[in-house]
Amino acid sequence: MFDFRASQGLTKPELYRELVRAADALTEGEPDSIANMANVAALLWEFLPDVNWSGFYRLVDGELVLGPFVGRPACIRMPLTSGVCGACAASGKTQLVEDVRNFPGHIACDAETWSELVVPVIRDGIVNAVIDLDSPLPARFDTDDQAGIEELAKLLSTRI
Repeated sequence: MFDFRASQGLTKPELYRELVRAADALTEGEPDSIANMANVAALLWEFLPDVNWSGFYRLVDGELVLGPFVGRPACIRMPLTSGVCGACAASGKTQLVEDVRNFPGHIACDAETWSELVVPVIRDGIVNAVIDLDSPLPARFDTDDQAGIEELAKLLSTRI
């Protein structure tokens, strides 16, 4: 049985260290990338407050395809030429967006989402997925969140 929960009263860097340790424990030795993404999506949901969607989009044949997630139903396919996830996958760079309504080409899968953090998962110099976090709060994500999810993406780079 797994019972991973964030300890109370942690700073964001401490919370992300716990999250990455939990993700490491859940994914270590498991070769199935879908299973690993599913468990990590659930961990993100469990660990992070004020998030209304947490999950993955996988790069498949030049477009982003929905992967495991927790939250409301989502867009299934997205081009690399649009949206926050597309910008992340195309550039290989994290996208930290305080207000998605001001992001050129934003794809609104959920009208309640206000801010978004998308981090590429890069293996051998190639983006193979993105970690996508949405929040109904403006400016929910900051550089501590970015650093924590980037550390998670490094861990997952060989596991998904």
